[in-house]
Amino acid sequence: MSHLKIELEPRSIASCPNPDVPPTIQNAFPYGMLQHQVEVYQAAEDHDIILDLAPTGTGKTSAGLSVIAYNCDRNAIYIAPTNALIEQQAEAARKFVRDAGLPHIVKAASAQHVKEWPDDLVGRRSGEKLYNVLRQPATIFPECVGRPLLLVTNPDIFYYAAFFQYGPLDRSNIASVFYNSFATIIFDEFHLYDAKQLVGLLFYLALSKVFGYFQCNRKVVLLTATPEPACEAALGKLKETGVRIYSVDGEKETDQMLPSQTAVSLEIRKQLDKESLIKEIANEVLQRIEQKPNQFGAVILDSLDQVNLLNKWLCDAGIEDLRGRITGPEKSPEKRHKAAQSQVILATSTVDVGFNFERDNAPDRQNLDWLIFSTRDRFSFWQRIGRVGRVLGKKQADIPSEAISYLPEKAWEQGIENLDSSGGRNALRTALENLDCMKRPFLEIYWKSEAFLEVASPLLEMESSLHNLEQEHLIHDLYEVLKKVLGGSRSWKHYKYRMMQIATAEILSKAPIRTTKPEQWSFVRTLFKQSPYSRHEFIKKFLELNYPEQLDALLRQEFPIQEIEDEFREYEESATELREFAIYWKTVWSPIFHFRDSLFQNLAIYDPRKLLLDNSGETNLDPIHLLRFYEFECDDRRIEVLERAKNPYQLSFTLKVDDLGRFRNTCLSKLSAFRNCSIVRSSGDSIRPTTLPKSLREEIQNSLIPGLVVSESGKNCWAIARLRKQGIERYSIKVSDGFKDDNYLFFPSLSGILAIASAGVALKCPDEEDFWVV
Repeated sequence: MSHLKIELEPRSIASCPNPDVPPTIQNAFPYGMLQHQVEVYQAAEDHDIILDLAPTGTGKTSAGLSVIAYNCDRNAIYIAPTNALIEQQAEAARKFVRDAGLPHIVKAASAQHVKEWPDDLVGRRSGEKLYNVLRQPATIFPECVGRPLLLVTNPDIFYYAAFFQYGPLDRSNIASVFYNSFATIIFDEFHLYDAKQLVGLLFYLALSKVFGYFQCNRKVVLLTATPEPACEAALGKLKETGVRIYSVDGEKETDQMLPSQTAVSLEIRKQLDKESLIKEIANEVLQRIEQKPNQFGAVILDSLDQVNLLNKWLCDAGIEDLRGRITGPEKSPEKRHKAAQSQVILATSTVDVGFNFERDNAPDRQNLDWLIFSTRDRFSFWQRIGRVGRVLGKKQADIPSEAISYLPEKAWEQGIENLDSSGGRNALRTALENLDCMKRPFLEIYWKSEAFLEVASPLLEMESSLHNLEQEHLIHDLYEVLKKVLGGSRSWKHYKYRMMQIATAEILSKAPIRTTKPEQWSFVRTLFKQSPYSRHEFIKKFLELNYPEQLDALLRQEFPIQEIEDEFREYEESATELREFAIYWKTVWSPIFHFRDSLFQNLAIYDPRKLLLDNSGETNLDPIHLLRFYEFECDDRRIEVLERAKNPYQLSFTLKVDDLGRFRNTCLSKLSAFRNCSIVRSSGDSIRPTTLPKSLREEIQNSLIPGLVVSESGKNCWAIARLRKQGIERYSIKVSDGFKDDNYLFFPSLSGILAIASAGVALKCPDEEDFWVV
């Protein structure tokens, strides 16, 4: 049976009519405070970290903002999960601080905001601007004189600041501000962070413990309705170190309950192939419009391509004026707001976070009467089912809602048909938890491996700043706390040395062999400006991978390392070879030091036919998505999408090498970085010749692409099967030396590092270093 039906009972949430909370804070809750909001505020008095796990749409944002009152004269920061929510949450924060009588000035800080801050007042570089504004906000915001700042930003900026990832002239300054300036830190929707992204958050929490910020009354609030179990376990380890952590689940029942969600008639269906799925959903939408013309609904799908295909179906059916799209390519808040007024809203996962489907002419009942959605895991399932039938604060709360959910086909193989259809929400929750196919891939093994190389970057920077100072021991103390929280076992010394090699490679990769600019150092001069230890360790790594016999002789002390240094000083060819190695070594590990992974930079796309946008115009699009799903034309100035591809293209890579035999012996199953790659798109067995956009073509031709190339045969079979199950990105790749070619599997960028972490001893680091630490 591919269709299951279950009635989900209405949900309520506890209110607190007479809270033991200052009247000024109560003023920011015009409809009264809920119990979980009161608990969050009260827990903050004597706790360092407060988790609010209340259900979706029950005011967690306001609960988190209330904690600012405990440090009302000090700066605060709110980390919104996406750029699209920065303005929305900044406006919510402005209203809250005004109603609560807090003195804070609220400012939004996305990358675009920072770019628009005047160069003549706060500098030209983004890191310089951010540092100067946080140090002296009144420089461009006169209203900030004598008042604390509440900065609303995104996790990318927070990560790059805290992990010293801005430019060398600004990284220490901006990191210092982010570590020292904020007394209250609010992380919204932190369940969206994957295992790698959570490393930055956990690092900041551990640092706040070890460096004594919690003793100075720092408060951290974590907001999510669907916490990741591994993250909860990590926070439990942090609690064992003495951090005071309090969790509010929002499920407490009292005699003062308010309706929060209507009853939902849920139908669970088996995921179909794309064409059948879109046709079925389109028919469901058209039927509802015809039979229930006064109801509002939404469709949320995981794939942007599916949303756009559904949009075409509905427009062709004549209801273009009744539907609106909310997807990643549409960046305009005004256009997203306009789309949200449509009778039928078509959306991607963009609406999973902080989007409330608010209407200008809000009905007395729920804003969404029905919802159709696909889901890949139980976290997104509960996020999405929580969007329909919201009635908190509504006058009419007893009109049932409807939902259709498409689950992976494997759910039926794993027993979803045994669902107790009379058991309501608890029975459904139990059934979903028992489905392996509904578990979100969460590579906790990364925490036990190269997460420690990632945290070594800020640790090395801080150790340099604290060298020979009384506080120098804090670096070792912080590393030990991280070992406990993340589950590692290798020493700080191990990762420190590896990180020093990468840091040296990054510096050397930017130095030109020759220079005529007086302010710029040449490569050789830059090399010998490094400390002798850093320089020697990097040279040894170069010899290890390129001239192992020479390294063996050096280690046997047959000659001093100064002889090799003289070669780099005297022979430009040798210096060039070392510089090329620096570029290679930096590139191999570069994906670790980014908050989000992207193989290529987004492209500016012109969409005159409204294939991506509801209104003709420009947007930014992932090149991979463009190549897979659209026909387009491009010149040196513009890329224009022409039509949807009749069938999605398959993408693969080709790689040209000098010697295929040497490639097999030295590059297979190892992290590496590859030059002379190209992208091929094909349909079936036929290659589709494609002129790539100029910027993408230049990016591929002029860059090394980091990743992992593996054979699908032999001992790797089990590892690859495991990686496929975990959804790690991969492509076919043909490697050729002009005479012969071999076909392999390519895990690009961060996927290569995650593949190593997950598959363990079957795959290797480029220098044969054991990736495992447990």
